[in-house]
Amino acid sequence: MSVRRVLVLFSSALLALVGLTVPAAAAQTRAAGDVITARAISAPGFFYANVWSITYRSTSTTGAPITVSGTVIVPKGATASTPIVGYAPGTHGLGDQCAPSRHLEAGDETEGLLIHQYATRGIAVAVTDYEGIGTPGPHTYMAGRSEGNVTLDVVRAALRLPGTGLSAGTKVAIVGYSQGGHGAGWAAQLAPTYAPELNIAAYAVGAPPADLKIVAEHNDGGDNAGLVFAAGYGVDMTYPELDMTPYLNDTGRAAVADLADDCVDELQSDKYAGHTLSDYLTEDLLNRPEWSAKVDAQKLGGATPRTPVLLYHSNGDEILPVQVSVNLRAAWCAGGGNVTFWRTNTGGHFATAALMSPSVTGWVADRLAGRSVTGNC
Repeated sequence: MSVRRVLVLFSSALLALVGLTVPAAAAQTRAAGDVITARAISAPGFFYANVWSITYRSTSTTGAPITVSGTVIVPKGATASTPIVGYAPGTHGLGDQCAPSRHLEAGDETEGLLIHQYATRGIAVAVTDYEGIGTPGPHTYMAGRSEGNVTLDVVRAALRLPGTGLSAGTKVAIVGYSQGGHGAGWAAQLAPTYAPELNIAAYAVGAPPADLKIVAEHNDGGDNAGLVFAAGYGVDMTYPELDMTPYLNDTGRAAVADLADDCVDELQSDKYAGHTLSDYLTEDLLNRPEWSAKVDAQKLGGATPRTPVLLYHSNGDEILPVQVSVNLRAAWCAGGGNVTFWRTNTGGHFATAALMSPSVTGWVADRLAGRSVTGNC
């Protein structure tokens, strides 16, 4: 039996024991973006806003209904004209305890200051936890279509949440960095068909892992090798027809059991650093056609966003090579996209997220205010 099936059966059994309904089954009677549960919370630092922890209906990469958790932050006094940002977080990990919603409620969210950049400007923010973080089932890490869907649906849920003062037609921006850049990029590609009713004014896509094969080659055997194996696990969890189990050696089986609930600090720790995929596998899965095709399916660039996009990436990014964004820009520009590309010299991966935040927030705020932009394709 595959790792995925064991985790799904375990989640269902656990819910049955405590007398709850399996969320995916419950979500079948709801539309994508519908709110399932909501509770007002006191999120430290957001004294100027009303904050809710929610669960909502979305759609997996394979088209199945799923329940996703998230956080909605609405500045007090919001009106029908208050804009909203759909916020796709960077990598937090694979376990439920890693969920951004839990950290926002606890007051120790690592991206809290980036979220404040929008909220303190009077912009509502809807933050997704992604599929399988904070809700039953495995996290489908790096599954692009799921990331895009849940990011669009957390905005839908925020606009349908009673008591916010927001309106369905308000202006929307979708933003994200790192894994969040992947999610924001996928949202940009999917929105015209998946969420055409949203009034999206802009996307900000920061340092996206736009091509997982290039990212894997760059990091395999390096300091961030744990993220490569986690991405392989995430792709395995995404598609029922895949099963990594027969290709795991003893080290690989132990690693999968360990990483399935790891947060990002553990994925980037010494227990994975320096390892290659060959340390865990009996065969190079990227050379198997069924695996190669599914990894390629997470690649950005196959469709062109119809709304202005800010794409930014540092030359000094040690985790995600800037070439993936150079290639993505070329693909989106070739499709006639309105793309503004900032290729920066702002240092490493994490430094760039912080250093670029004010400029990125300002660019997004300009688009939400109705100011036009001509890209630099």
